[in-house]
Amino acid sequence: MAIRPKYVSFDCYGTLIHFDMAGAARDLYGDQLDEQAMQKFIRNFSAYRLDEIMGAWKPYAEVVHNSLSRTCKANGVTFKDEDAQMVYERVPTWGPHADVPAGLAKVAKEIPLVILSNAMNSQIMSNVEKLGAPFHAVYTAEQAQAYKPRFKAFEYMLDMLGCGPEDVLHVSSSFRYDLMSAHDLGFKNKVWVNRGHEPANPYYGYTEIADISGLPGVVGL
Repeated sequence: MAIRPKYVSFDCYGTLIHFDMAGAARDLYGDQLDEQAMQKFIRNFSAYRLDEIMGAWKPYAEVVHNSLSRTCKANGVTFKDEDAQMVYERVPTWGPHADVPAGLAKVAKEIPLVILSNAMNSQIMSNVEKLGAPFHAVYTAEQAQAYKPRFKAFEYMLDMLGCGPEDVLHVSSSFRYDLMSAHDLGFKNKVWVNRGHEPANPYYGYTEIADISGLPGVVGL
């Protein structure tokens, strides 16, 4: 049976936008690390970014700086402040996965679209403009003063929309950042976009799609 929520909310980076932190790391350190060491560096960088956002909110530039510094230390690579700044400045240049614009545009004709992103206000709209569909609202971690997976970020979105979790279909490629928290907060309707960077986890109750081209079918379009 198709789901017809009041809103469809999305994680942005990774789900809609090709979030290429791995590419940035390769550009910076690829000449210093062999492929096995590079894979370890990329895994560590991802893990440290998650660790950095679990406490009180801080600007995303600090998240990138601290997580990259810690990753370099763990991997025996020299860290430079300007490297972290380069990574941070790349974020608003990234565009969508190829499947995103057409799928979003089809859904947007019938259901308001919302973004809830671990983003800075100054960065996110550059990415959103590349998505090719109108959004009812774009909410950031800076506005919420909390990063996902903290509940406060989701609660901020619901408060701003004036609705409950039962009214929203939340779409993400990440369990750790989005779908686990959405499950715990009572979001009955969830979509996992299988981008290949996390394994399936059926406990959390979701509809799986390979990419955003499958989303219109989920909502009966």
